[in-house]
Amino acid sequence: MDWTLIAKISAFVLYLGVMIYVGLSNASKNNTSSDFFLGGRNVGPWVTALSAEASDSSAWLLMGLPGLCYLGGVKETFWTALGLCVGTYISWLFVAKPLRKCSVSFGDSITIPEFFKNRLNDKSNLLSVISVILIVFFFTIYTASGFVACAKLFNSVFGLPYHAGLAIGLVVILCYTITGGYIAVCTTDFIQGALIFFAIVISGIIAVISLGGPSAALASVQSFDANAVAGKFGETLKNAFVANKSYSAMNIVSALAWGLGYLGMPHIIVRFMGIDSPESITKARRIGISWMVISYIGTFVIGTVGTAFLLKHGIVLGLDAGTVVEGVKATGDAETIFSVTMQNIYPAFIAGIFLCAILAASMSTADSQLLSASSAVGQDIFKGIIKKNASEKEVLNVSRFTVFLIALIALLLSLNPNSSIFGLVSYAWAGFGATFGPLVLLSLYWRGLTAKGAIAGLIGGGVVVVIWHKLSGGIFNLYEIVPGFVVCLVLAVVVSLITKKDKNVLEQFDAYKKA
Repeated sequence: MDWTLIAKISAFVLYLGVMIYVGLSNASKNNTSSDFFLGGRNVGPWVTALSAEASDSSAWLLMGLPGLCYLGGVKETFWTALGLCVGTYISWLFVAKPLRKCSVSFGDSITIPEFFKNRLNDKSNLLSVISVILIVFFFTIYTASGFVACAKLFNSVFGLPYHAGLAIGLVVILCYTITGGYIAVCTTDFIQGALIFFAIVISGIIAVISLGGPSAALASVQSFDANAVAGKFGETLKNAFVANKSYSAMNIVSALAWGLGYLGMPHIIVRFMGIDSPESITKARRIGISWMVISYIGTFVIGTVGTAFLLKHGIVLGLDAGTVVEGVKATGDAETIFSVTMQNIYPAFIAGIFLCAILAASMSTADSQLLSASSAVGQDIFKGIIKKNASEKEVLNVSRFTVFLIALIALLLSLNPNSSIFGLVSYAWAGFGATFGPLVLLSLYWRGLTAKGAIAGLIGGGVVVVIWHKLSGGIFNLYEIVPGFVVCLVLAVVVSLITKKDKNVLEQFDAYKKA
């Protein structure tokens, strides 16, 4: 009997059981759409902060970014992490409190599309429709990245077929998201955020100590001879490990631009709307930023030190699993560096618990995205347009069905075992940052924004992101969030300046600013 495997399975079953229990135990608390989508605006700063950061980080924090570091993308990882940390701080500082107040002042809005509609008095409903289309489109892609991460994790740890891992992730996430709603999602995200934090920090410290301490670990990484390893495994591995010596200004701008995404990420900024009071924002900001900075440092350490640490244990990533040359074994995908490292640091059960951090990162993002997308469809399309007198029960049922439908579509997108977690996240992140980001800022700080301006910005920014993503070479190597953000901002301002202002909107905005 393989007791190591049983120990790991036990850890995963325990973790998944807790997640499902949280969902079921919160099912009775969802009596209204506000309860299901925002938790009745009664979530404290600790849960708000950790759920926001956990739902933001997703699987790329523990798989995508460490994989980039491992394959020599240290510079890209550093600038991306820096951009994300700065973007998070700016979002907490300039968006959180104003959005909490403004969303209440303008019709007690409980979704981002509803906030735009109420803030700009869009009687045509076109703004809501376009917002929901963008949310469903990009969240479906984003959710797919979480399913891919679940599948890769189960394959790496248990040797399960890729598609079996997809099915397990789908079932568990659906169970607690559909039943528990916002409170369940925030509670599970809080637990998952704490698990991610401790897994990263403790594992990074142990990996460094095992190499002889900080100085010795750094020396081991610096002395890593990619050419020597490539001599054993071939040109493919050499190309993977040898980092590009030049990192252009365009690369740096693209990496830093990830920070723009925080300004318009629906599943993150909705946490600002659901916090118990504007006064709790400051405490939540400090908690969230501290979590993020420390976690990113840990991720960076694991990704970079992992090259030397795994070679010390006779393991190398980046080739077909099972390849063995001179005692060094290839285990496959570089994005599994965190899971492989965990299995070589801890006893089986402890490794299983910490490996659940990857599952936590995947699930905490996917559940938040599914909830945001379903709220947009149920609240803004079904009740806002199709059936304005819909009961709370009808809205909840439509929203729960939407969760199920979007999850199935995301599952179809993630069926390819070669899907890149980082690539999927990058595309969806750009889509939201370039469309909702400028409009959130303008809605909160500029009284002159109009519904037509917002519609023009959404369409322009979304089209630019989709087209830019398909092109490559020259200026098109710039991350699509940059041109998309600029186009959305410019169109929203220009069209608003040349269209007629709604007097009621101006008066209501002035009243909100004075409050």
